[in-house]
Amino acid sequence: MHNPAQTKQRATIADVARAAGVSPTTVSHALNGKGYVDAQTRERVKEAARALGYRPSVRAQRLRTGEARTIALISSMPFEIAGGASRLGFLMEVAAVAAATALTRGLALVLVPPLMAGRLPLEQLDIDGAIVIEPTADDPNVAHLQDRGLPVVCLGRQPANETVPYVDIHSSATTALLLRHLKDQGSRHIALLIGAQQRNSYIESRACYQAFCAEHGMEPIIAEADESGGEAAGRDACGTLLREHPQIDGLCALVDAFAVGSVQALLEAGRRVPDNVRVVTRYDGTRARSCRPPLTAVDLHLDDMATQAVALLFDHLGGNKDVRHCVVPPAPDLVIRESSAAPAS
Repeated sequence: MHNPAQTKQRATIADVARAAGVSPTTVSHALNGKGYVDAQTRERVKEAARALGYRPSVRAQRLRTGEARTIALISSMPFEIAGGASRLGFLMEVAAVAAATALTRGLALVLVPPLMAGRLPLEQLDIDGAIVIEPTADDPNVAHLQDRGLPVVCLGRQPANETVPYVDIHSSATTALLLRHLKDQGSRHIALLIGAQQRNSYIESRACYQAFCAEHGMEPIIAEADESGGEAAGRDACGTLLREHPQIDGLCALVDAFAVGSVQALLEAGRRVPDNVRVVTRYDGTRARSCRPPLTAVDLHLDDMATQAVALLFDHLGGNKDVRHCVVPPAPDLVIRESSAAPAS
């Protein structure tokens, strides 16, 4: 049986054209006010559209005019890492600059929540393009955007996908900076704690750490923790490290949530930070500053990264797809705090 409600839901420009006895082009001109359409035909088209419940697609209109209006900023980190004590710090720091840069280019910026309970919030949004922060190799957000044919730029290269333009976030340089600092402070048995997910920052950091150990004659000690476990996963991973490698006197925990959990594990094991074990992390955010002791971290210059990411996406929105990636100056800067200071003599 025919259901009028279904007709309204499915109504297309072709349906309106048939009902009004005109071409789809005439329907488009009649409804958007462009091109010449006589008054009687225009009214007939509008009446047919009203009867069918037809609503012009905002996305289709934008595609016809070539004008982009809305971009999304997406954190691929789970809420256990992006939220909680960090207060979405990494995401919000990037968002503040990205929003200002987008507005100067006539773009609106939408913040997309971290992936939660298997849901992909991006599916519900009508956007023109997106910036994805540190995607995984099989990141569902990037896949969804590419399936929709939308321009996407990554903040941090996506592993095993050379088709996505990206802004370099200096993962190798950041890791090398932290490792050199630990060694300079006197650590000789340095462990690396990274996420189990396949992110380029973890891949590059692992390679950098292994090269560092080979150069300085150190035994590589690498542990992984699942990001969905947040601080608790970092605490458990560090506890295992201490049991299996009690000689550890330095820990480079890239994820700030893992670093905070590691400090808890060290204290529970009777190890003092930094006197017995020095701890450093990558992102200089709320967790690093509020940890006790405060964590040595890195100023990643996210403002520069965010500005370049929006500019790169804007180029691709405009059809300029020649630029594939950017290397962001300046280099990361170390922010030294109590967690890695050399013990007093």
